Amino acid sequence: MTIILVVLIAVLVVADQLVKHWAVTSLKPVGSMDFIHFGSFKVFDLTYLENDGAIFGSMSGQKWFLIGFTSLVIVLGFVGMFYALKRSKFLSFSIMLFVAGGIGNFIDRIRYGYVVDMFEFKPFHFAIFNVADICVTFAFIFVLVYMVFIDPKIEKAKKAAKLEEAKTESGNE
Repeated sequence: MTIILVVLIAVLVVADQLVKHWAVTSLKPVGSMDFIHFGSFKVFDLTYLENDGAIFGSMSGQKWFLIGFTSLVIVLGFVGMFYALKRSKFLSFSIMLFVAGGIGNFIDRIRYGYVVDMFEFKPFHFAIFNVADICVTFAFIFVLVYMVFIDPKIEKAKKAAKLEEAKTESGNE
């Protein structure tokens, strides 16, 4: 499973960087273009954006802090991903998405000094984002699902197993 997680990280980072390369070389010169729409109803446009901050442009201009923080998150993410394998493959997969997204945006911060974004959700005025951001968003959702629905069941099963083991031991005495 470890190899699969590392390969998935590599695949997602490469996909993120390929889309960003396309955005820099092809989208940047035009600025924006239609992407997904139904008639005149626009769902997504491709809009080139250089984000030198974090989520929703917060912490703009804090390049070195964001590089340092992202480095820490990536390292802790790798450790957490492998540690979580003992507990849950789903949790490890979720953390893997955090790591992949972090690496994708980390590469941009080192390479350009900003993160390249391109997906603009049109029905709401929302942040323009990229493939790495999608990974991080799904990771966050999956970790919440794990914490609310899966982990309590694991803990309940562990307690039931300990109780059963205690009953078995006391019955053998």
